Amino acid sequence: MNFDLSDEQKMLAEQMRGLLGKRATPQRLRSLIDAGQEWDEPLWRELGELGFLGAAVPDVYGGLGLSELDLGVISEELGRVNAAVPFFSSVVLAADAIGLAGTQAQKARYLPGIASGETVATFAYAEGSAGWSDPAVHAVLEDGRLTGTKSPVADAGVAGLAVVLAKAGGRLALAVVELEQPGVLRTKLESFDQLRAHYSLRFENAAATPLEGAAAARVMPMLMDRAAVQAAFEGVGGAEACLHMARDYAAGRKIFGRSLDSYQAIKHKLADILVGVELARSSAYYAGWAAVTGAEDLPTSASAARLMAIDAFERAARENIQVHGGIGYTFDANCHFYYRRERTLALSLGGRERWADRLIAHMPGRQGQGNARGREAA
Repeated sequence: MNFDLSDEQKMLAEQMRGLLGKRATPQRLRSLIDAGQEWDEPLWRELGELGFLGAAVPDVYGGLGLSELDLGVISEELGRVNAAVPFFSSVVLAADAIGLAGTQAQKARYLPGIASGETVATFAYAEGSAGWSDPAVHAVLEDGRLTGTKSPVADAGVAGLAVVLAKAGGRLALAVVELEQPGVLRTKLESFDQLRAHYSLRFENAAATPLEGAAAARVMPMLMDRAAVQAAFEGVGGAEACLHMARDYAAGRKIFGRSLDSYQAIKHKLADILVGVELARSSAYYAGWAAVTGAEDLPTSASAARLMAIDAFERAARENIQVHGGIGYTFDANCHFYYRRERTLALSLGGRERWADRLIAHMPGRQGQGNARGREAA
């Protein structure tokens, strides 16, 4: 079976790479940090105008109606440049949650704005942990009013809309909340990644619209699996960027009269990174195919892709700093952008342990036999 990208997907990747190569440069990232800005708003607007933000949104709601694998191509390119945009929060999570759980009327109300970029959305599910299971949720939705605290919530400072996981009548529920209203308090948290701010959202009897198209308990596992696939693609892009950065630096650096890349230890480092990147890429492609086709092994393939991408990006980000030596630890080098993003991405959606538990719980012949954490993650 061939999991290579189609010609159309390769063209999509080239278009994204051309745009981001001009707009999302390391110099631009530094200017955003120096100015204390949480996102690159001009780039976000341009992505919206070109249709990239609505890639996976059905065309009837203002999107392009592309597949999860096409969306993965975009995620990979954004990860390659570490773009400072809320794509994962708004498009991958919030828009998909509305698409899976909303009614036709609710999709028509919310998705066009997200697809165009006019509306920035986020997804609030964690309450001090990355769990999305029933016992981990304490926020309460009652009579169209939401009370509780969700934290951490990525990109909540620039979002106008939040999809929130809560309890309604003792069962999991998803609701859409306008963040610019009385009863919503945003508190910025200290974030390791300077280009991806996190907030605590406190809701005190805030007006909320329940998503009534499908049960949240059924939607959440599918939503998280699909998000894990996109996180894997983003991780692959970031890991490959680190590999190329380390390779280029080693090729141009002279040590004792010899090029740094001529040393066997450096060659082995780069080769190990490459192996990790290609393994993660193949896992992401398969998981993307599973998401598109609705394959039964999506929970397994998504978990595997998530784990492979975490490992590949972690090794690439750390070894990139090591290859650069002392300068790799400075703000003037570009290494820290990727190391910070890697650490943040590794913990998004739950870390390595949660996805390992989910993988084991859904392996053939293991359903119903997983440990407590595995059943919770499922």
